[in-house]
Amino acid sequence: MAKAEAANRNLRKAQTSKNDEFYTQLPDIERELKHYKKHFKGKVVYCNCDDPRISNFFHFFSYNFEKLGLKKLITTCYKNQSMDLFSQNESEQAVYLEYNGDINHNNIPDPNEIGIVNLQGDGDFRSKESIDLLMQADIVVTNPPFSLFREYVSQLIEYNKKFIIIGNQNAISYKEIFNLIKENKIWLGYTHPEKFVVPDNYEQREYRSWRDENGVNWRSLGNACWFTNLDISKRHEDIILYKTYSSEEYPNYDNYDAIEVSKVAEIPIDYHGAMGVPLTFLDKYNPDQFEIIGITDRENTSGLRTKTYTKEDVKNPGDLNRRAAIKIGNSYKPTYVRLLIKNKR
Repeated sequence: MAKAEAANRNLRKAQTSKNDEFYTQLPDIERELKHYKKHFKGKVVYCNCDDPRISNFFHFFSYNFEKLGLKKLITTCYKNQSMDLFSQNESEQAVYLEYNGDINHNNIPDPNEIGIVNLQGDGDFRSKESIDLLMQADIVVTNPPFSLFREYVSQLIEYNKKFIIIGNQNAISYKEIFNLIKENKIWLGYTHPEKFVVPDNYEQREYRSWRDENGVNWRSLGNACWFTNLDISKRHEDIILYKTYSSEEYPNYDNYDAIEVSKVAEIPIDYHGAMGVPLTFLDKYNPDQFEIIGITDRENTSGLRTKTYTKEDVKNPGDLNRRAAIKIGNSYKPTYVRLLIKNKR
């Protein structure tokens, strides 16, 4: 099985069993959030899926509170009152922490500077208490449960909140998420988180899973990414195009009027019709340069999808696993999900 397919399979199993406690590392947070410094000045930041006493999100924002010019930091956790990183959510009462900056000027967020408040409920981001805290926030930054990603994003959109959150690249093909991307209401950030700490009871996998010398359980998804709706500079940078179109190099699909472009770097500069490109296009997408018109995944409701062929149609049946097969001329070519785009210029 291909490495990417193995990683996706592991994630699907995690989602099915609700094993989606993936704890973000501080270096991954720092690499991404350095691009958003101008957005934080005078803002209330809310991390609503983190145990605030050990969360790296809380660590980053509390230690950089003055540098970023924050107004307030709020973090909540779900049913978790143990100082252990993974308390298995045994407590029915959660807490939230509120930090308003360094009072004694020692540049460290001391315990007496952090307000700890018991919540009446379990701290679920959908609870009234959590929504009340959400209403105070300007920007939400966290790693929400992968199994609840659609519902989580839907809440942020409903309450018109700015956000920087971690998700899996597979979420792009969700109908709800893709429509937001297509309408330029959400887009990808700069980086891709490399690895996550997971609870000890998580099953070890053959691929992208290991324990370090201290016995800490690690998992790498391989396709984790950041989603945001904050304006960032890369959204205004053109993809440099150098190739020119030829029918021999860019064959047409037989069931949709578009050409296959297997690499983002090879998008032809002079083709004005629809093109099928890999999802990695979104890492460089400039909405002033290109228009997203569809996606070939099964959940898309626009009807813009490639034909899925049977095992008898494709010489290697294994290629159909987690892929959509497209027919080009008289041959069949398995491919991953394709975005359908047009060059606006």
